[in-house]
Parts: sequence; C-alpha cells; structure tokens
Amino acid sequence: MKRHTWLFVFLLGIHLLSAQECDKTLSGRVIDFHDGAPLEGATITFNNRTIVTDASGKYSITGLCATAYAFTVSHEKCNSQVVTLDVGKTSSKDFSLEHHLNELEEVKVSGANDDKTTSAQEETIGSDIIEKYSSASLGDALREITGVSSLNTGSTIVKPIIQGLSGSRVLIMNNGVRMQDMEWGDEHAPNVDINTAGNVTVVKGASALQYGGDAIGGVIIMEPRKVPAKDTLFGKTRLSGALNGRGGSISSELIKGYKNGWFFKAQGTLKRFGDVEAPDYILSNTGIFEKGASLSFGVNKFTHGWDAYYSFFDNEIAVLATSHIGNVDDLINAINDQQPAIIRDFTYEIDNPKQEVTHHLGRFRYFKRFEELGKWNTQYDFQYNKRFEFDIRRTEELTKLPSIDLELKTHTLTSDFSFDSNPDFLWNAGVLFRYQNNFADPGTGVRRLIPDYDKYDAGVFVTGEYGVTNDVIIDAGIRYDYNRMDAKKFYLKSRWEERGYDVDFSNLIIEDFNTQWLTNPVFDYHSISGTAGIQYTFREDYEFRFNYALAQRAPNPSELFSDGLHHSAARIELGDLRIDQETSHKVSLTAQKNTEKWGWEIAPYANFINDYILLEPVDVQLSIRGAFPVWEYRQTDVRLLGVDAKIYANWYQNWRTDHSFSIVKGKENEKDVALINIPAPTFNNSVTYSNKNWFGLNISLQSQYFFRQNEYPPNISVFSPQQNENVLLEINTPPDAYHLLNADTSMEFSLGERNKLKVGLTINNILNTSYRNYLNRQRYFADDLGRNFLLRLSVNY
Repeated sequence: MKRHTWLFVFLLGIHLLSAQECDKTLSGRVIDFHDGAPLEGATITFNNRTIVTDASGKYSITGLCATAYAFTVSHEKCNSQVVTLDVGKTSSKDFSLEHHLNELEEVKVSGANDDKTTSAQEETIGSDIIEKYSSASLGDALREITGVSSLNTGSTIVKPIIQGLSGSRVLIMNNGVRMQDMEWGDEHAPNVDINTAGNVTVVKGASALQYGGDAIGGVIIMEPRKVPAKDTLFGKTRLSGALNGRGGSISSELIKGYKNGWFFKAQGTLKRFGDVEAPDYILSNTGIFEKGASLSFGVNKFTHGWDAYYSFFDNEIAVLATSHIGNVDDLINAINDQQPAIIRDFTYEIDNPKQEVTHHLGRFRYFKRFEELGKWNTQYDFQYNKRFEFDIRRTEELTKLPSIDLELKTHTLTSDFSFDSNPDFLWNAGVLFRYQNNFADPGTGVRRLIPDYDKYDAGVFVTGEYGVTNDVIIDAGIRYDYNRMDAKKFYLKSRWEERGYDVDFSNLIIEDFNTQWLTNPVFDYHSISGTAGIQYTFREDYEFRFNYALAQRAPNPSELFSDGLHHSAARIELGDLRIDQETSHKVSLTAQKNTEKWGWEIAPYANFINDYILLEPVDVQLSIRGAFPVWEYRQTDVRLLGVDAKIYANWYQNWRTDHSFSIVKGKENEKDVALINIPAPTFNNSVTYSNKNWFGLNISLQSQYFFRQNEYPPNISVFSPQQNENVLLEINTPPDAYHLLNADTSMEFSLGERNKLKVGLTINNILNTSYRNYLNRQRYFADDLGRNFLLRLSVNY
C-alpha cells in the first residue's frame, strides 16, 4: 500500500509539471551602468538558450515557465552578471553592465597608467624602474623622469624637486593619502617605502586640484598594485646588495584575491647599509637602517567596496660627521677648501648626528557606484609622525637625548563624487576636512625649533572635462582652501625685538617669562586655486597639451616659526611671522609624437610666483654646539622658466636609444638675481640592447652630464676670528660640471610554470669620478658617491 502511495504522488507531480503553462515572456534592455546607453550584442544565457540584444539593447524571451531562472548577462569588455529572476512575478527587467575596461581585473605592471589630468604635463614610472631602485628611495627613482631632480642631504636623504620646486610645494599621495611627515625640512625625506607602489605618477604643476590646491611644484601619486577580482594568490620578493655601503635590502609582498571581491595584501621591507664611500675616502657616519611594513584588506565589488590600510615606516639615518663643525674658522675652511675634516674606518654604527623617524598611517575608504550617475568615495585617514634629531653634545647623558623631539598627529576626512554618466562630460566634486596637532617636547634641553601648534584645514573643489570632439578635450577646475594656524611659542625677548615683532605683533604676547615672551600667533589663510587647459590629438600619433594653473600656498610652520639650530640640517634657521601665502601662475605646453619606431616630446613652461618664500644663508653663528651658518626666510616675486625634452628611437629590432634634456632658470623679478637651489641643466643619453629570446636579456649604458649651475645668488661675508676680519664665505658657489657613466643589465628565468626569477646588475659611476652635486647639501664638506655595484634578485610566485 505504501509503495502505491509514493507512486501516486510521483505521477501526480509529473502531471502538474507537464500541465504548467510555459507561456511567460521576459523583456527589457541591457544598458551601460554609467550612462544608460544601450549595449548591442549583449547575450543572455540560461538553460542552454542564448538571446542577443538588438541595436537598441532590447531583448525578449518567450516560452518561459512561471518559475525562477538564473540568467547570465554578458557583453564584450564587461563583467558578466548572474541574475536570478522569478518569471512568475515579473515580466520586464533591465540589466546594467560596466561597459569600460575592467577595473577589478586590471593589474598594472608596465607603468602605463590613466592620466591624472587632461592637459597638464605628467609622466609615470612602472614596476621595472621601481624594482631597479628597490634598495634606494622614492626621490632616487623619480630622477628617471625628465624635469625631476632631487635635493639631497648625503646619499640617503632625498627630496624630489619638480621643475625647480620642492618641499611643501610638492605633494606626495601615498595610496590615496596625502603624506603629512614634516615635509618642510630640506633634510626631511618622504617617509614612504617605494616598494609599496605598483606605479608612481608625477603631475608637474598644480593642475591636479583633487589632491590639493597648494601643489605649486606638482603632485607625486604612489598607487599600489591592483588586486584582480578572482581566486588567486601571488607575490614577489626582491633582494638587493650593494658594494658601496656594504649593505642591501629585502622586500616581499603577498596578495590574495577572491572572486567575490575580497582581498588581502601584506608587504614588508628591510634595508641596512653602513658608511658609503667617495672615490678617495669613506664618508664617515652615513649609514642607514630602514624598516617598513604594510597590510590591507577589503572588498572590491563593481557596485560598492571598502578597504582598510595600515603602514609602518621606521628609519634611522646617520648624518655626515664632518658636516658639524666646532668653530667659525673651521666652518669657513671646510666650505671654502672643501676638504672633509673627519675620515674614519668603515662601520655599520650610526652615531650622532643622526635622525630617527617613525611614521604610522591608517586609512579606511568606502565607495559606491550609482547607476547612470557616478561613483561616491569617502575616506578617513590618520597619520602619526615622530621625529628625533640627535646632535653631538657636551656630555654623554645629553648625547643620549634628542636635540629635536617632534610629534605630529593628523586626522583627515575626504569625500568626493565623480559624475561619469555622460561620456562627453565628466566632472568631480569633493570636500576635505583636516586637523593636525604638533607637539615639540621641551625635555630635550634645547630651544625648540618648531613650536606646539594646532592646524585646521578645509577645502572644496570642482573639476571637469568635456570632449568637444573625438580629438579635442578641454578641462577646468576650481578649489578653495581655508587654513588656520594656532601656535604657542616662546621667544627670547632679545630675538623678539631684533625681528621687530615688538612693533608688529605685540598683541600676540600672552605671558611674561623673565627673558622670554610666551606668544599665541593665530593666522588664517584663504586660498583659491584653479586650472584650465586643452588636449588636442591629431594625425593619430601627435598630441598637443596646453594648461594654465593658479595655485596659492599658505606658509608652513618652519617658514613662520623657525627659531634656532636645525640639527640634522647643520644650520640655524629663522622664520618670519610676516610671511604670507604664495601665489603661482603657471603656463605649460606639451607637444609630443609617439610611434612604434620613434617618438619625441618637448614641454616648455613658465611659472610666475608672487611672494615666493625662500630660505637663504645670511651669516655664521657660533653656539655652544659649534659654528653653523644662519639661514633666514624671506619673500620675493620670482619667475621660473624652463623646458623638458626627450626623444627615443628603436633603430633596429633589438636596439633603442633614449635622450633627455632639462633646464630651468629661476630669478627674482625685481633684482634679477638668481634663486638658490635651482637645478643645473642635465643631459641624459642611453643605448639599450634587448632580446626576449635570450632569457629577456636587457643591457643598457647610460651617460649623465650635469652642467655647472652658472646662475646663483651672491656669496656672503662673515667675520673670521682667526684672521680678525671679514672673509668671503663661498656658501652659494656651485661645484664644477661632471659626467657619469652607468650600466644596467637584467635577465629573466622561469622557475616552473608560474614562478620567475629576474636577475639584475647595476654599476653606477663606472669611472669612479669625483664630483659634487650642487643640490647635495653636504657638498660643502665632502665628495659624492664613488663607484657602486648593485645586484638585484626578484622572484615572482
């Protein structure tokens, strides 16, 4: 009986299914998620049936039963979607697809990158160059870009210079976060690990308003390698070793991705070098010990996503021992005679004077896409920067104490919306809020160089670009920034009167401490920045760009408040409370041709800066810690005129040559006097042989010619106690021109099906030439680096 019951139920089920009416219809369109444009040729697949959309993106599916179906919707260059619908409850459905290059799948390894601007001058370096400079710094790698040089303090402290401008005029974006690491110091290198970047883009000038309106020099954008939205696990380990400095580095990265959009990334770097060497002697106390790590995870889906990121950077940097001088005459002799006073045996020990810098960065970011509208991004980031500077002091106990102890905390909240539904007109609007607190520990026993302060920033911007035709694009933008600086600073009464502050700023005094005034300077700054430009492409291979950029920059804490010995800079610095914001008007042109056979680019520019803030030597002063030059800040109107040019040619199947030239002239408008620290002209040439069939063999020989900087400000006269008279101190006189030869070679070997080993060898300064770089602040005391062999090993897995 039981068996017959089950048979009856089974037959009844078959009857009901066969009796079900499959006469339902589902219709609708397949459209572009961004702008709602119809997608012709899209396919809808289910139950071995495939339907194709017509020219209007429409589809119609008949003969459906009143049940649920899983439809797979696909189109060329789109992410496919699987959508489950109950046809018994709905008869129409529009499907939206992302009809652009697949951002989730893209992994940039070649250095190619979407332009950050439409009309400005910009250039990107990729993983090959980053790998070459794995054991060096960001500033070293960026010198590969035409028009980018560096301001060095020895070989380990390297600050990028873009078309003659550096410091607070150059913004560094690290994984979407604007770095706040006391960039106001000439010897404060960026607290970033170049190994965390997948590519680095330099925008020359202030046209990238979404990053900041005060980038008078430009913006450096470090972007990590993207994680594909698929089930994958991969990584890379880089090893390098150098003879000069007898050290090396190791950096490793591991990335895990999932098809559902989840990802995890972990990265770490360790660098250790001892004293480096000039051709004829050891540069004593020039070692470095760097540690860095980063971790990120999140979800990256098409319609929404979030990620959290944390990085840690710690650097202990020795400062050349001979750069700290005991008396005025020794300083005069060191600068004028240019012979190092201290030469010791090689060591890995890092003694005073030195820097110890730690930087923590945390970021949380969220985004959401809105159909036929655009994408909303919002981000919070926190940075903690700790800086110790140690000097040679009178007792052993004092030597253990830092002479400068600064702690900088920064909170930033940003939000922006990109409206990209109209492919011909794209625009972006955003806001920024930032709070920053600086604490200068008074327990150092030394007069504080920078005071305690609170800084408040707020900004709003709108940028857009419009495609006039397929060949012409125009872009424009405007930004407003508000900055408030609220400081508490002690001034010696003698210094207060010497600077004339008793007349101009008597209202800032809040308390009397015998020989000192406690003051409360509060300054507000309102800045307007803007840009407009055009890009014109013609004859397929030619491109022309024109851009005008207006930028205003509020003074940084050093320019306002510096008042004493800056130990790692080995100089006394004096700020000025009267300093106001800078205003830059920059015009740039770019003309270029790119073909597979050859190409060229020429990019002239003119930058007129009103109230330009400069720091220059004015005297020499003897303190209880030795004799140091005195540098003062002042303002003047200036002009910077320059041109960057490059050309390449693929002569034969395996041979290529590259050539580049950069020059910039900087002068004061009224006095027609040259500006200090303007890069000398450079001329670079290289010839490269490559053969993919020989294990990816690549061999290049590079020639670098650095002209003498013949335009420089006048030297100063100082009093010599030994000679009992004023003598000329050639502190501004540039060194002679010099020529360097470098070589690089690399090969790649397979280690199984997926793993690869890349081996590289670089020889810098092949001829072991003795030279001094005008933009190396230690050129007063010693020669620059001699010959160096660097071996690189990179394993992809």
